[in-house]
Amino acid sequence: MKFNTTLPNGVFTACLTPLKKDLSVDFDALTAHCKWLLSNGGDGILLLGTTGEANSFTVEERLEIMDKVIEAGIPGNRLLMGTGCCAYPDTARLTKHAVERGAGGILMLPPFYYKQVDDAGLARYFDLVINAVNDERLRIYLYHFPQMSAIPFSTPLVKNLVRQYPGTVVGMKDSSGDWSHMEEILRDIPGFKIYAGTERLLLRTLRQGGAGCISATTNATIRMAAELYRNWQADQADSLQEHLTRVRTAFDGYPLTPVLKQMFFEWTGDPAWLNIRPPNALQEKETIKILSENLKKLGFSI
Repeated sequence: MKFNTTLPNGVFTACLTPLKKDLSVDFDALTAHCKWLLSNGGDGILLLGTTGEANSFTVEERLEIMDKVIEAGIPGNRLLMGTGCCAYPDTARLTKHAVERGAGGILMLPPFYYKQVDDAGLARYFDLVINAVNDERLRIYLYHFPQMSAIPFSTPLVKNLVRQYPGTVVGMKDSSGDWSHMEEILRDIPGFKIYAGTERLLLRTLRQGGAGCISATTNATIRMAAELYRNWQADQADSLQEHLTRVRTAFDGYPLTPVLKQMFFEWTGDPAWLNIRPPNALQEKETIKILSENLKKLGFSI
């Protein structure tokens, strides 16, 4: 099956959301960070994902974030907008707005509060959202992150959604870390755009016909990940992946949103990076010191 999409393959960053002291969005800093990521080799931006604290913002705030980033000149065909909410009307409203503003794709969580739901209930949710948006430009990328949402996208459900909406449900961000799940989707739905949720699996995903990666830590590792993507068929690809994996592994075990913000404070000296919305919380200074030292040992800096 051929999937008609506008988002490029490659390395996307699950973008951090800079905040002011009062915890409102710092739009100037946000758009500057988006431009920095793209200028350093990024192929696209995931706005309002897990790393961007999306579910700590109201619907109105999320609409404004979309508007400000697009108005700042970030190309729509390089923007993947996170719109998933528990209530399907909220998801539909955010999704419709993103599509109308020219976003190249929509990243959609399943409704994540109720557990022990079946595939039929999930399929009905997506049916309601897609029909409420009612726009032929809509391109949905499913957000498979069961460790966070506790609601997985089973292969039969994905195949059913693709069969029912072949021009609309076109890809997936798989943040499960479960290679067997990714491999099954890649094998069973040829052409479906799979992005690994970590740059650790970037080369493996590309070699199996996947689209690339969408990662939190590419806020920092964007140059390295972009270099690997540009050279994934070259002789040095394995060594580039090995070095990238060592750097990515240094972040293992840490809550990524706060530590990435704190590391950007370490790298830039800008105290604005230390603002974060609860329930996320900054980590102890000693924790950041250890991470910083480990990254220095790897010769890493932004």
